[in-house]
Amino acid sequence: MVNFYAFVMLCVFLIILPGPDTAIVTKNTISVGKSGGFKAALGTCCALCIHTSAATLGLSAIIMKSALLFSVLKYVGAVYLLYLGIKALWSLKKNDETTASVEVDTKRQLKNTSCFKQGFFTNLLNPKVAVFFLTFLPQFVESGSNTFFPFLIMGSTYIILTAVWFLLYVSLINRISAFMKRPKTKKIIEGITGTILIGFGIKLALEKVHN
Repeated sequence: MVNFYAFVMLCVFLIILPGPDTAIVTKNTISVGKSGGFKAALGTCCALCIHTSAATLGLSAIIMKSALLFSVLKYVGAVYLLYLGIKALWSLKKNDETTASVEVDTKRQLKNTSCFKQGFFTNLLNPKVAVFFLTFLPQFVESGSNTFFPFLIMGSTYIILTAVWFLLYVSLINRISAFMKRPKTKKIIEGITGTILIGFGIKLALEKVHN
């Protein structure tokens, strides 16, 4: 492995850049609370563990080389993002009709939340993550050397950095939740988040197959 510190710095930059994972964590932190944000982040990290294992074992390379597998994963992921985005927008109308029972609904949502699954499947069903691991990690491995342990170390490092970032991010969102959970503010943020998720879904659906 070469330039590990450069790898860490680039990872930090890439992790902070907003994407579908950040949108899901934001949505769940605002709508459910700190617990929801952490569960969504945990789901993302668990999916990253699978991506790391796939890259280490060479399974990601199979996905990249197979137009069919890439397309199936791409469209399933796109549909899932579209579903979450539409669901978020639809909830705005529902919230208007049930304003008096917001507190009860929130507690029920905390009990039956799918935050972990949303974070997990949003990341797992995104083939661009697999592509990222196979195009980004090899740049920090000496040519001709065995990639198993370097990929494992770098993948684990990426997961740890992601967990630390979301820990700080969710805590920050939760700190200003009093402002963000005001009815008007919450409605605007959830509307924006839902629209962003739909945008990510469309973008993913239009993504070209990498050969």
